[in-house]
Amino acid sequence: MKEIKFVDVGEGITEGHIQKWLVEDGSEVKEDQPVVQVETDKAVVNLPAPISGLIKIVAKAGTDVKVGDMLAYFGTADELKSLPPASAAQNNAPSVTQQKPAIQKTVAPAAAAEAREVLATPAVRKLARDLNVDIFKVVGTGPSGRIIENDVRAFASKASSVPVPKFSEVKEEAHEGDIERQPMSQVRKAIARNMELSWTIPRAVHMDLIDATHLFNIVEKEKQKTKDAGVKLTFLPFIIKATIEALKENPRFNSSYDKERQEVIVKKYYNIGLAAEADDGLRVAVVKGADRMSIIEIAQEIERLGKKVKDKSISIDEMTDTSFTITNIGSLGGGYLSVPMINYPDVAILGVHLIRDMPVVKDGKIVIGKVLPFSLTFDHRVVDGAEAVKFGNAIKGYLEDPEFLEML
Repeated sequence: MKEIKFVDVGEGITEGHIQKWLVEDGSEVKEDQPVVQVETDKAVVNLPAPISGLIKIVAKAGTDVKVGDMLAYFGTADELKSLPPASAAQNNAPSVTQQKPAIQKTVAPAAAAEAREVLATPAVRKLARDLNVDIFKVVGTGPSGRIIENDVRAFASKASSVPVPKFSEVKEEAHEGDIERQPMSQVRKAIARNMELSWTIPRAVHMDLIDATHLFNIVEKEKQKTKDAGVKLTFLPFIIKATIEALKENPRFNSSYDKERQEVIVKKYYNIGLAAEADDGLRVAVVKGADRMSIIEIAQEIERLGKKVKDKSISIDEMTDTSFTITNIGSLGGGYLSVPMINYPDVAILGVHLIRDMPVVKDGKIVIGKVLPFSLTFDHRVVDGAEAVKFGNAIKGYLEDPEFLEML
């Protein structure tokens, strides 16, 4: 008999939320078959069966788990019958934190748990447990009936003769009914932590304009050909290729900073992170080994990762180990120039913006050209402004060179 526990799936994950089981309790499963989806603050992770056999589900869908918690057992029918009933029953029930006697304790019946799905973030579920609130009885007022923090506190206030402690400020109380506290999702908490880490980096920004006329014409010319082959071609694969060539000439931008040892870790590989917007927050999908890929292969990888970000199936491995990051602000349809936040622990991030028709000077004459604004945010501990200008000029030079673009 084998067991499956919630383990550290990477990046220091300590807790998760069981989104759903992919198999029925007691059903036959095969080794390595995905059996459960667990949502962490990084991604939705599919955990596989360790062996072939029958499955005995221990932790129910909709509950929170910590690293080391038991999720299920696998084995033969006789082996699963030998499991202590008390152990299984104990693990099936969501944990409830002991609370002050003045607050009424309610526990959802098993039938109620199965009757409807509860939409709530792990933070809200924890608050419900801390306040001894039966979350299955709470009516959600958030989007799609999602239970938010205010719903849990309001329910607890009605169920207890002792007022639930309020954490709002005096001014908030004066606007009671006109404000709403929204708990942060696991993803937004992760984004907040990463932004706080990013803000510890002493940064500076270099900005410039690229004459993207040749780039625009080449993409337009090749777009129909690649579409017929089932590949969506954009400007981004060309920008990635130009950036990699510029990184080879300016290797300290393809690095990270070890603060403890005060060393620069220069990376000999080119894993290009791409900031991607999802319904529940920003993620960084990583095109690994991008220097070994063709334009078409990069375009295919971008499309593959983009779909996985949207359907929340992207793995932690596909969102980690960047050497340099690019954020494509232009894909959102607006913005002239911006100051992107560095994707810690990278040394720099390149922001590319919307290609616009603008006046450019050619052969002493002003003509209308396609102009691509970019901004480069960099760690001033590792590189200086002069190096940033040199790196930016290298990217600019490659993207304005029709010979380079035609060779890709």
